[in-house]
Amino acid sequence: MQELGIIVLRTVMTYFIVLAIMRIMGSREIGKLSVFDFVVSIMIAEIAVISIVEPEKMLYSIVPIVTLLAIQVGTSFILLKSRKLRAMFDSQPQIIIEKGKLRRDVMKKQRYTLDDLMQQLREQKVASIGDVEFAVLEPNGKLSVIKKQDGESGGTKTDQTDKSGKERTDQSSGTVQFPPKYRFETLPVPLILDGAVIEENLEKLGKNKFWLRSELRSRGIADVKDVFLCTIDHRGRLFIDAARKPQN
Repeated sequence: MQELGIIVLRTVMTYFIVLAIMRIMGSREIGKLSVFDFVVSIMIAEIAVISIVEPEKMLYSIVPIVTLLAIQVGTSFILLKSRKLRAMFDSQPQIIIEKGKLRRDVMKKQRYTLDDLMQQLREQKVASIGDVEFAVLEPNGKLSVIKKQDGESGGTKTDQTDKSGKERTDQSSGTVQFPPKYRFETLPVPLILDGAVIEENLEKLGKNKFWLRSELRSRGIADVKDVFLCTIDHRGRLFIDAARKPQN
């Protein structure tokens, strides 16, 4: 029982030591830590565990923790003075979407997948990529989205309203009527990812490959494989980012 009490005491002491060190390192949310800060934090946490499990090595644990603290504080001070070094340590924001167009070269360089993009757009309550003026991938991995102004949407056509004020879908405009019980939590709904048709989503919409190919042909795209991304928003508007330029 006495041994358990000693372990608890060591744990509490280690907690406050690590807490004090993290406070010295600076007040920042975990999600906003740079890669450098994140690595230092993990190393400090791992070393701190050693002092709890093996008390005879506590001194050997404190020395590397203090060393890491000195490295972090010293490096942070230097980075405040040099923008070039900050770019080396923290990287730079990258534009993923520019004026409603995907920048696939940036996505490939950052190893940023379409699934990552779709998830973060949903978190920002963005229904269509065509509604985005700019989307910037920040150094901490978060996506900052600047939406287009009203009337500048990049969708194909906007929905119209009838005399009763209810929205209706103009089939000639290329919009799609969602089934009554369709669940919208996956918006924008991907129909094509990297040239591959997502048949499951087509079935949920009550559509098929023939309909999708017809929509692509009406926009001058002959082959599904030429499409990098195709999504549909809550208004039934298609957003298409073709890997090749549409045929005239």
